[in-house]
Amino acid sequence: MIIVINKLKLLENSTIHSLFFVFLHMKFFCGTLLIVFVIFGVKAQEPVLPSDFRQHNLTEYNSSLLNPAYVLNSNNASSIAFWARWQWQTVDADPTSLFLNYSRDVNTSSAASVAFFQHNTGIFINTGGALNYAYEFELIPLVSLGVGLNVFGYQQKLADQRFFQPNPIQTAITNDFILQLAPGVNLKIAKFSLGLASENLIDYNFSTNERNSSISGTSLLGLASYDISVGLGNSDGTSILRPAVYFRTVPGSDTQIGFNSLLSTDKFWAQGGYNSFYGISAGFGGRFFKRLSIGALVEFGISSELEGQDPSFELVTAYKLGKQEVSKEEEQEQLIAEEKKKEEEKLKEELAKAEELANKETKKENERLQKENARRIKDSIQDANKTADIAVKESKRELRRKTDSIQKVREQEALAAARTLDQKRKQDSIALAAKAREEAFAMEQKRVQDSITSAQLAQEEIAKKKAELERIAQQNQVVKPQAGEKYEEVATEGVLEPGYYLIANVFGTKRYFDAFMADLRKKGLQPKSFFRDLNKYNYVYLERYNSIQEARRARDSNFGGKYPEKTWIFRVVGK
Repeated sequence: MIIVINKLKLLENSTIHSLFFVFLHMKFFCGTLLIVFVIFGVKAQEPVLPSDFRQHNLTEYNSSLLNPAYVLNSNNASSIAFWARWQWQTVDADPTSLFLNYSRDVNTSSAASVAFFQHNTGIFINTGGALNYAYEFELIPLVSLGVGLNVFGYQQKLADQRFFQPNPIQTAITNDFILQLAPGVNLKIAKFSLGLASENLIDYNFSTNERNSSISGTSLLGLASYDISVGLGNSDGTSILRPAVYFRTVPGSDTQIGFNSLLSTDKFWAQGGYNSFYGISAGFGGRFFKRLSIGALVEFGISSELEGQDPSFELVTAYKLGKQEVSKEEEQEQLIAEEKKKEEEKLKEELAKAEELANKETKKENERLQKENARRIKDSIQDANKTADIAVKESKRELRRKTDSIQKVREQEALAAARTLDQKRKQDSIALAAKAREEAFAMEQKRVQDSITSAQLAQEEIAKKKAELERIAQQNQVVKPQAGEKYEEVATEGVLEPGYYLIANVFGTKRYFDAFMADLRKKGLQPKSFFRDLNKYNYVYLERYNSIQEARRARDSNFGGKYPEKTWIFRVVGK
């Protein structure tokens, strides 16, 4: 160095200035190399991490970070979800990834999300936000194509600045702002799914005004999965088992190959998997109050490269927002229940109106009949009295005429005879009036009896209509099977009358069927049977009931203690 300085003194001033700047650049270059050597020297005991987001275990929540088209498949489309991964478990020292995401459906064919994330690659810390949008095209029935895009914008800085030494050229570490586009597609064929995504297909560094990574440094992910419906936890059959296999190319690292399997129910989820670089993983989570989900995952490195490293740890939590979503089956059941409830309420209203109208008409008819009967009796009595008065007056006039014609000598005799005749006529008139009153009363009694009979017929008709309405209500009754209860329901079954049949046994062989029927008859029972064309079996039942309550009481009481063997309920709804 002394020799170089002596030679520099002999140069001209311009030459000295040029060499001085060269020296400064050399000093900056050497300082930069020193920082890199120190950083990699400190990290020499740690395995080199790939530059990906390490999101290969995201299967249940925040899966849009894995493939932007997966936001369409989320069962929590309107939710806030959080994911954190601590590589090798030490929270303060080792690389950490944080992802806070809000997602929701835009319409029936598209969804979007917005997120905050921080990702420590081991060398850099990237902090920023992400926007996601995906749209689904239905190609043919059961076949659809989802297309999505993640847009990342983040600030990038060194993860460890302890060994940075400022110099005249670079006095501070610059923070680069990078924009990164990550597209993805997902083809769904029924329950099979095939996805392809790139984590950094296009990226640009606004601080250096150039592409942040080379075209050859593009990261690709391919994933295939299949959903298998399982009858576990969910009563509506929406529990699934989803095995998946994937590969991932990461710049500067070997291609990762892995698989995982997810079991998801309405109460919990569990998953396990393997990654050729990160090792094996196992996770479990629970769902509470139909909104909150909390889960964790542990990953163990098994390769010689990760020997001596602690397990990695992931935390996943999500909270559903807005109105609770239901499955298509539940929604259809709710609509059917609401329609039946409306029909029942309408039938009840019509029945109440019919009863009220019938009561009013009966009351009016009774009042009218009573008034009419009273009027007719009064008119009959008045008519009888008028007839009697007329007869008496006529008798008096006749008596006066005859009295005038009788000779004076026979005046006393004639007067006595006239009186006798008058008395007889009065008695006849009274008898005639009494007879008229009796006939009028009998006629009125007949009219009253006819009215009562008519009213009774009307009430019987109302009772029949009420019974029919009750039968329709029972027929439309929605039966929810109890836990552990064997129950089968069909719309129609041959000529069977609608109702609930208490099934004792089912036979496909006629010889066993005949023997069983004979045995029941020996026990004092009167079994009946029907043949189903659907499965070619003979069904033996003990009795038919009009309601599920009666059928369950008969089943639970062992048919009133007459049949101790196990029975079950078969319902024919009817049209």
